[in-house]
Amino acid sequence: MRTDYHGSSSPNITNFGRSILSMKRDPVVHSVDHETHYQDSEIEALQRQVTRRFHELSSVESHELLSVSWISKLLDVFLCCQEEFKAIIFNNKSVLSKQPMEKLISDYFERSVKGLDVCNAIRDGLEQIRQWQKQLEIVLCALDYQKPLGEGQIRRAKKALTDLEIGMLDEKESNTNLAHRNRSFGRYQKDSQRHNSLKHFRSLSWSVSRSWSASKQLQAIGNFFPPKTNEILATNGLAVAVYTMSCVFLFVMWALVAAIPCQDRGLQCHFNIPKSFIWGAPVHSLHERIMDEAKKRERRNTCGLLKEIHGIEKSASFMIELTDSIQFPIREEKEEEVRKQVEEMKIVYEGLKTGLDPLEKQVREAFHRIVKSRTEGLDLIARGNE
Repeated sequence: MRTDYHGSSSPNITNFGRSILSMKRDPVVHSVDHETHYQDSEIEALQRQVTRRFHELSSVESHELLSVSWISKLLDVFLCCQEEFKAIIFNNKSVLSKQPMEKLISDYFERSVKGLDVCNAIRDGLEQIRQWQKQLEIVLCALDYQKPLGEGQIRRAKKALTDLEIGMLDEKESNTNLAHRNRSFGRYQKDSQRHNSLKHFRSLSWSVSRSWSASKQLQAIGNFFPPKTNEILATNGLAVAVYTMSCVFLFVMWALVAAIPCQDRGLQCHFNIPKSFIWGAPVHSLHERIMDEAKKRERRNTCGLLKEIHGIEKSASFMIELTDSIQFPIREEKEEEVRKQVEEMKIVYEGLKTGLDPLEKQVREAFHRIVKSRTEGLDLIARGNE
């Protein structure tokens, strides 16, 4: 996000809703009427909601951050804020066609379009995770506790684990140009036929072009500035609402890219929000926590920071080492060790089974809300220009 002020300085953007908007309520600056008070309360309500909701997101324990359930809450925050922002725009449609509001809102809608590709890429990433979930299911079925552990069951589990390993490493290869990388599972047995079939699935499902870059898309979405004092005054504070929603939109898209596998997941996106916006504090806190997670040694070359992806990597790694060490006839203590690891893997599997479908529906809903909001907003602007 660009934060240049082009002539305005941060002290001119005072403490979030009340102080910012009080500048235009001063009798010297602007006359006070009922409509202005109502408009101010709407903008302040949006910022209060953003502050409260992001504080809730930033207050979670480390094991919950970037989990499927946390990403679901993040999307819920976006959808709620989007609805409140849409209501503000609709209730102030008479000023949308006036400068500088027309440019501010039009630029926002153009940036929001770039989020559609991000949503498509995230849905592809969720489908990729679903394929890994299917491999986990094969392992769990093969090592079912109700069946005796024979050579056939272990062979079937090892084949599924190898397919899972290949699939996840293939995803990592698509997101890095490094010739050498840390491999989560510690070994990489090439099976060209299975490897090519997994790549074939990936190419058939891909919704964005092979040259598409999530990193560049985020840079384009973040191409905006904090509002200048004259813009706040000229728009009766609506510039503050546009900036607030722009920051929410950018953070949500960035967090999705950080968590879910997609092309060119560069996370170097800076959130230099002026301290005058009190919702900036929880946003900064979340950004720092996610970046700290990305810097952990075991996560540096991951294809996504989603907690469940780390769970897949960890449980599959243990299971691969365990099944490789098995000799037949299998000893009782070794079988017990396998059963214990199966229970660990089942927890990861169940989390994905219950969480992926609802999460994909939310991503789809976000896509449609972005389209609808832009269409309705541009229509309001066009009517104002008639």
